[in-house]
Amino acid sequence: MTLLTVWPDDHPEQVRLRTTDAETIARELGELGVRFERWDVVEDLPLEVTADEVVEAYRPQIDKVIAQEGYQLVDAVRMTPSADPSWADKAAQARQKFLAEHTHDDDEDRFFARGSGVFYLHIGANVYGVLCEAGDLLSVPAKTTHWFDMGTRPDYVSVRFFHDDGGWVGSFTGSPIAESFPDFDTLAAGLR
Repeated sequence: MTLLTVWPDDHPEQVRLRTTDAETIARELGELGVRFERWDVVEDLPLEVTADEVVEAYRPQIDKVIAQEGYQLVDAVRMTPSADPSWADKAAQARQKFLAEHTHDDDEDRFFARGSGVFYLHIGANVYGVLCEAGDLLSVPAKTTHWFDMGTRPDYVSVRFFHDDGGWVGSFTGSPIAESFPDFDTLAAGLR
């Protein structure tokens, strides 16, 4: 279930808003210029789904976003637990890459086809934690300070949209703020 939690940026123990209501989430984020949408989930994606299969499964919705936003590159990434002994290290390295607060010169649009992850948006004097689940599209506007947590055991498939072929390029703020807020595992555990 999708979850929005809002904290003051200087008091991570104080919750200003916590909701799982999709309409409230879309309204709260929309007021910040952040797009949040729910798409129907394609239930029959194979466990070892390829990027091409994900993109084709969601082609009508993806084409609509491309037409609205002018994206040039769309891909899909899969992070799924594996019996491979090196998987845990690879997952930890991937997670660490996104945990520090950063910005992008471009919008960051992500659609979760399977699994979940948390985007933390640092806007004004608040931090907005959006635990996205399968079916969620979140668009983080360019220059918005944020970070992403996929958890200690990442398991998701997401579609990424880019305006140019350069892909993901982050400018890190150097702020330790992300270390102060509940991580993915804590937020996800609170929903169960």
